[in-house]
Amino acid sequence: MVACSFVLQLSCQRDVVPGKKRSMSRWNMFWILFTLLPIFAIDRVTQAAESKLALRAAAVAQDITPRQFPISVNGNMADLLAQSAHDPLHARCLVIANSETSLAIVVCDSCMLPRDLIDAARKLASEKTGIPASNILISATHAHSCPTATGVFQSEPDVKYTQFLVEQIATGIDGAFRRLEPARVGWTAIDEPSQIFNRRWILKPGETVEDPFGGRTDRVKMNPGYSNPQVDHPAGPIDPQVSILSVQARDGRPIALLANYSLHYVGGVSGPVVSADYFGEFATRISRHVNAEKGQPSFVGIMSNGTSADVNNVNFSLKAGPKREPYEQMGYVAEIVAQAAAKAYAGIKYHDALPLRVKDTEIDLGVRLPAPEELAKAESQFSTVTERPLKGMPLIYARETTLIAKYPAQVKVRLQAIRIGDLGIVSSPCETFTETGLAIKQRSPLKQTFTIELANGYNGYLPTPEQHKLGGYETWRARSSYLATNAEPKVRETLLELLKSIAD
Repeated sequence: MVACSFVLQLSCQRDVVPGKKRSMSRWNMFWILFTLLPIFAIDRVTQAAESKLALRAAAVAQDITPRQFPISVNGNMADLLAQSAHDPLHARCLVIANSETSLAIVVCDSCMLPRDLIDAARKLASEKTGIPASNILISATHAHSCPTATGVFQSEPDVKYTQFLVEQIATGIDGAFRRLEPARVGWTAIDEPSQIFNRRWILKPGETVEDPFGGRTDRVKMNPGYSNPQVDHPAGPIDPQVSILSVQARDGRPIALLANYSLHYVGGVSGPVVSADYFGEFATRISRHVNAEKGQPSFVGIMSNGTSADVNNVNFSLKAGPKREPYEQMGYVAEIVAQAAAKAYAGIKYHDALPLRVKDTEIDLGVRLPAPEELAKAESQFSTVTERPLKGMPLIYARETTLIAKYPAQVKVRLQAIRIGDLGIVSSPCETFTETGLAIKQRSPLKQTFTIELANGYNGYLPTPEQHKLGGYETWRARSSYLATNAEPKVRETLLELLKSIAD
């Protein structure tokens, strides 16, 4: 249209020559058309391409608070029966689409979600919306005060609740899909290092600790306590980055903000209750910080978990930690991170039209099965004890050994990469170490990338081979940590290949 308008203007022009007026010659007219028609064609093609990439988006916070109590809560070595909810739990669902692709990102207030539950929710949501199941990412926050959805240690899931989760997640995705409206998106990141600390500490030379299997080969201790004289320094890095994806209506009304921070969880829950932890607090507080409390439809704040397997909110280099009332620390952390996110949010540049791409694949990973003698020892320990709950780490891990022995030699793991313009998002179904997340960010072909862990399944901890050699809780074989020692490089390289394929 720009080229066409320019030609019309030229055709009406008069050349002013002293004493004479004349119209543009046919030859000049032909030359201009010949020159500008290709530009006009490119202009039309560009407009068509932008139309195809025009974005629509919507978000819904779907309630997943249990309807019946008591209910099992996992995240501890012993089961806890919650009697009520301190605050509501949600599956926070974001749908983004253009005329070529649609995708959904869901973050659930849950400690971990198993593959079969997520696959069922993806299938049901796809049937409702037409979004390909392979374009749906569903993750857990890893709050340790949520109902059990995956069996680990002495907690087992409530079947009625897991079926409820499937239906509610699919309903949330469908609700967001039905609300799709013209939208714009932008992304950024900001560092907030004050709330994260590596929780694995290297033991000093000559110091040893015993693992649940009776060995003394560990070179690290998780959560060693304040100023522990046994330990020397943290065994790994932290990732201070708060990554942000902001979604707005075309007029600037906030629709959703998806954040990502590599913090295990905060805790500080009091009594037998369920709680969304700091993830829920962040969702509430970021709404205030971006002036989105009164928007309609309601704004949805979302905090996803990054790569935090070896990170928590406790600074063990101190002599003692600050004294907090129940729920105070999670509110404090949420406020600090929300303030940082809001600061970065103010400078975001938005895009009305962008390419959306998703690549989803499966890989096979080995399982660290117990040797026959290890299984025999565990069965001997476990079978003689009738008291429940089990007390002591050796007995708890003996039971885990008998359960892991029933696993196949290999498991299929689902991995996914999403591209939104120059932003990359990858999934990991594991509690993923910070080193892995940093390596993916550094090597990603896209300008900004982050990892959402505990997504599209649950396959326990994912230590690097080097961290496996150091030992410690995150490597102790159980349903919480069973993948082969070479699993992490396979996951990392596959995710980078997926990123490359969607970036090309």
